[in-house]
Formats: sequence, C-alpha cells, structure tokens
Amino acid sequence: MQPISPTDLIFLLGESREHPMHVGGLQLFEPPEGTGPEFLREIYDVLVEQSDVQPTFRKHPAFFGGVTNLVWSSDKEVDLEYHLRRSALPAPGRVRELLELTSRLHGTLLDRHRPLWETHLIEGLDDGRFAIYTKFHHSLIDGVSAMKLMQRTMTTDPTDTELAAPWSLAPRRRSGTKPGASLLQTLGQALGSVVGVAPTTVSLARAALLEQELTLPFRAPKTMLNVRIGGARRVAAQSWALERIQNVKSAAGVTVNDVVLAMCAGALRNYLADENALPDTPLVAMVPVNLRTENDAENGGNLVGAILCNLATDVDDPVRRLETIAASMRDNKKVYSELPRVQQLAVSALLIGGLALALLPGFVSTAPPPFNIVISNVPGARQPMYWNGARLDGNYPFSIPLDGQALNITLANNADNLDFGLVGDRRSVPSLQRLLGHLETSLKELERAVGI
Repeated sequence: MQPISPTDLIFLLGESREHPMHVGGLQLFEPPEGTGPEFLREIYDVLVEQSDVQPTFRKHPAFFGGVTNLVWSSDKEVDLEYHLRRSALPAPGRVRELLELTSRLHGTLLDRHRPLWETHLIEGLDDGRFAIYTKFHHSLIDGVSAMKLMQRTMTTDPTDTELAAPWSLAPRRRSGTKPGASLLQTLGQALGSVVGVAPTTVSLARAALLEQELTLPFRAPKTMLNVRIGGARRVAAQSWALERIQNVKSAAGVTVNDVVLAMCAGALRNYLADENALPDTPLVAMVPVNLRTENDAENGGNLVGAILCNLATDVDDPVRRLETIAASMRDNKKVYSELPRVQQLAVSALLIGGLALALLPGFVSTAPPPFNIVISNVPGARQPMYWNGARLDGNYPFSIPLDGQALNITLANNADNLDFGLVGDRRSVPSLQRLLGHLETSLKELERAVGI
C-alpha cells in the first residue's frame, strides 16, 4: 500500500457533503457524418472492454476499522461498468437539460470505497450531438493534468477511429514540478510546505508583502459570493471566439488574459447590480500565474503562483476598467519576477492560504474574504480535436467552490474558441446562467469601447 502524501491528504480531509473535492469537465462532440443512433452505445461497448486500468484509476483511501486516509488502497479489479455510465437527457434535450444534469453530477460525492473517478456518456441532445462528463477527485489528479489526460485520448485526425480511454493511458514521464498545477493543487503543496517551514515561509512572505507593492489579501469587500456554501451545485458553460478577444487585446495593447479578466469583471459588476449587491469598492480576483523561468523550461517544469488582481468593478467605463486590470496584473507580475524564487512561493502560499482559514468555525461570516473569486485560464488544445471521428465542439472545465468562494470561473482554449465553465453554489448564486449573458454584454462593451 502506498502512503497518502500530505498534499493529497488535504483534499481528502477537506471534503464533506458541502465541499465535494473533485474537478470535472464537460466535453461536447459532433458525431461524424452518417452515424446512427447506436454510435454512443458502440463507443461504450468498446470502452468498457479496456480493462488495462492504470494505477491512478485504481486508487482509493484504505479503511482499517475506523481509521482511513493514511494509505492508498489499489483495487486489482476495477468495475468499469460502475465508473463508465450511460445517461440520456429528458426531452426536449436542449443544452439546458445537459447543464442541469451536469450540475447534479458535479454536486455529488465520489464513493470513497471505489477508485475516485467517474465518466458519463450522455446522449439525447436534440441537435444530434453527445457529451461526456468526467470527474476526478483532486487527491488523484489536478484539473490541468486531467484536461491534458483527456486531450491525449483525442487526435487531430478526423479519420482516426481508434478509441483511447483515459484510464488505460500510461503516464508520461516528466521531470521537475508538474506543469500547470491548479490553484487548489498549489494550495495543497503550499500548506504541506508551510507545516514544515512555517516560520521561514511567513517571514519571507511578510518581507515581500511589506517591502513590495503587491495587492494584499483580506482587503476585498464582503459580497453575496463570499459566504458559507451548501453541497448542491449549478454549472453554466459557453464558448467565445478567441479572435474577438484577441482583437480587443491588440486594440488596447494588453494581454488576452487581461481581456478575459475584464470580461469577467464587467459580467460580475452587472450581475451583482441586478441583485442589488454591488459593493462600492472593487472586487478582487485570485489569478493563478505561471512563474516559470527559462531555466525551469529547460528542466521540463514550471511553477504556478498566485496573484491578486483588482477587477475595478467600481468603474463604469469599460476601457478604464480594462486599463486598471491590466495595470494590476502587470505591476503584480513585475514584483513577482523581481523576487527570489523562495519568496515567490512563500507569497503565493500566504495569499492562497486564506482559503484554508475558511475551515475555522465562524471565519467566513466574520472576517473579510482574502479575495472574492478565483478566475483561472488553463491551457487546452490549439487545434480542432477528434475522438473516434467525432469533432470536439466544447471543452468546459468545472472546478471547486469553497466556503467563502461560492462562485468559480475557469476557462480553457479549444481550437479557435475560449470555453468558459462556471460553477456556483446553487443557493448562494441565483440565476447563474445570467452570468453568461453578462459575459457577452461585457465583451461587446469592450469591443465598442476600443473601436472594433
């Protein structure tokens, strides 16, 4: 049996009915021309026979009487008919019904007595497409690695009909720190490190925060999004043409990520105004950033840090809002780039560590939030991708809301699109779908404001 690492343990111990600790993704496919209604059933039949299951997909916590979470147990036989499931949407089979099903699937806990993953093949969409929803416990794999794994099952060749299952793919060898570790994975690593070197870490972070002009945690306003949450989830998803965002970027002289953050800022401003809950001071977003240097790239790895960004939601003018966001990201990145590596990691640990304080009784209801929302942009496929000849139309990542962070926005590039996945606490974030309309409105306002 393999010991459970401190990082993995954080996600297992932090899980409860109100806080499922899995990441998920919804993929939407267009079947190849001429396929019939048995296409997805035939896929299921092929996949369920792929019984060469890799070690990651066999693991779950071992149970010794009343003691668990000490070591991993590895199942010799994996019941693929349990982990791979077929579902059909109720009529009329719109995307609305698909997202409602995904909301329920994303809000249910994985069975700790079985390997901690599920894949759902979903048919019944009225336009003939089908979907796949997959979720992995964060103790097994982080969100970015899960997305890369799913991409490895696909190909750029629409004529390639070889069916690859993610659980049967051998892991790729790589050195150094895992690329693109997600925010929560970084949190787990940071907390694990702080346990061992807490005095040094706090001292380094304090020096960096006091001596540099970094945006500080716990300066964000209290909003309706920064409350304790329940276990039910609601998801929303939509794609935007990357060209539109790049056009704004070029016209304004900023980055793609700056435009994405401005889209989200405008949408949050309008959404909170609709709810009569827009604070007078600007919202603050936690934005994971790449801290990789050229030397790190040569060694095959990179590192992820955390930056707090002023979203300028108190500003009415979209151009001024974008300029403020771009300046906030630029200035904070500049400070990070000038810090020694150990201070970069120490500051990131301190900024992200505010999430862990939400576990303390009464903290969320009495203390200001360390930040208001997490907005993550993760790497995806740059070219059109196919699976058994079916074209990938959408690839929507869904992350983990937490106490004090009732809404999460994660997006990934998918060929010529940016695919947004929103996850909210079903009770605390009403009418989540309206945020999609506000994102479109926000992008149109930016386009008009920069003269596109």
